[in-house]
Amino acid sequence: QVQLVQSGGGSVQTGGSLRLSCTASSSTVSQYSLGWFRQAPGKEREGVAAIDRSDNTQYADFVKGRFTISRDDANTILYLQMNNLEPEDTAMYYCAAVHSPVALLHANWYGYWGQGTQVTVSS
Repeated sequence: QVQLVQSGGGSVQTGGSLRLSCTASSSTVSQYSLGWFRQAPGKEREGVAAIDRSDNTQYADFVKGRFTISRDDANTILYLQMNNLEPEDTAMYYCAAVHSPVALLHANWYGYWGQGTQVTVSS
């Protein structure tokens, strides 16, 4: 079992940057794969980036070259560095965890979720 607490988010103008953080609390945190998802009003939740227990990463096509997912050496903090933000990136962002060596960009794969944090990008 793992608890996820998010921080970061906020409002920026087009082209700006933000870094989201997700602190994972678990005695077996290194056994989890992690991901970032986002959901805009009226839209379905979509995968943004994912990282497995071996630090292999995956990215949605719409964020490649702009976003970077990473985790600290102790595997207790998950990050999403977001650069060159666009208005289309405006959404509620969620971190997620699954007790598996495999990370996927599908929300149904994950059983544990953070509380969410709002990202707003103004043109």
